Amino acid sequence: MAVQVLKKKRIWKDLRFLIFLIALLPLWMWLYWLITPKQAFAVAIIDKTVLNNRNQEHKSLIWILQHEKLVKKNKEFYIGLQDYFGFFPGDSGKYRIKGLERFNELKLNQLVNDCDMVYVTDTYGVYTQEWHHLNVLGDRSSLIYGGLTEQDLYFLKAMNAAGKLVVAEHNTIGSPTTEIVRNQFENSFGIKWSHWNGRYFSSFDTLKNPELPRWLYRNYMQQHGGAWPFKNAGIAFVNLNDQVVVLEKEQHLGLADFPKILATTTTQKHYGLPAKMDYNYWFEIMDVDSSQNEVLAHFELPVSKSGKHILDSIGIPTKFPAVIHSLKQHQPFFYLTGDFCDNPINMKTVHFGGTDYFKWMLYNKEDPMERSYFFYNFYRPLVTTIIQDYRETKQ
Repeated sequence: MAVQVLKKKRIWKDLRFLIFLIALLPLWMWLYWLITPKQAFAVAIIDKTVLNNRNQEHKSLIWILQHEKLVKKNKEFYIGLQDYFGFFPGDSGKYRIKGLERFNELKLNQLVNDCDMVYVTDTYGVYTQEWHHLNVLGDRSSLIYGGLTEQDLYFLKAMNAAGKLVVAEHNTIGSPTTEIVRNQFENSFGIKWSHWNGRYFSSFDTLKNPELPRWLYRNYMQQHGGAWPFKNAGIAFVNLNDQVVVLEKEQHLGLADFPKILATTTTQKHYGLPAKMDYNYWFEIMDVDSSQNEVLAHFELPVSKSGKHILDSIGIPTKFPAVIHSLKQHQPFFYLTGDFCDNPINMKTVHFGGTDYFKWMLYNKEDPMERSYFFYNFYRPLVTTIIQDYRETKQ
């Protein structure tokens, strides 16, 4: 009897010690991150779509830079509110524009010399009704600032020619970028935009889904005799001329209604990506020059026979690039055709080492619209590896 009591006391003692260690885990994770040395890595971030201090369009990149302790030349961390080129919101309707447009060729060349990497996260821009908080229902209005400019393009090409890391993603050359700049970008980097964008929506019910832009269903109704017959989830496509096409769940899509990102076996191994990933945000249909680029992962649309018939009629393929990589080894270039950097993640997790082992605690996998899941399982390993690979080649 006494032996059993001693065993129970020992088990309870061991259990309390284990609980104590678990309680200290966040502290150990923070200490591990804290003692990791900082490493200078100069990044030029271009983001022209910043409406508020959430800086969501480039927050994911800032998270990675801070977490990996990649810092500016002055050893300070990158801060989302200040360390980018683009639109800077202020108080009481005031704003500042600090883009590359203010630089002449000499200053742009100096920036190339100073930088290791450029990342174009968003050039869609800021519009009057959005900025003045009048655009509560998603109407379009006149442009205040946006689009890839000639100075941006010069900088990107010069960075690429210098062998620096160039990363761009969805809407780098979409509206409101001019056709001249778009064509020059396409010719320089070996990709071609089809003029079509798409996005998954959890509901097409105009009364229930606040994220459904009013311009989207208004344009559709104008093109289809005033009808908007959709209520379920689905994928909407819009082209440069505002033509709208809708594929609705059950009618045009299969049981798996999300667009899928499928990574090649080599990509999975090297970048630590899953074989298949659901994607529920904006994407664009791109084509690549296979003599200049390779496709590391592609989108696949889960269409039914009727859905495929609709896409075939407007020239949209059911399979198209998601992650594009240049074949030129000494001119590293990546293009991500989804709005991958735009994720509403919590910056409180950035200063903890070893988050890969506990990332399952940081999102709700049961919520199909949870974009944090995409960040931790696709975007973060992809971009982290891209940067690590580049830095290793420069050592």
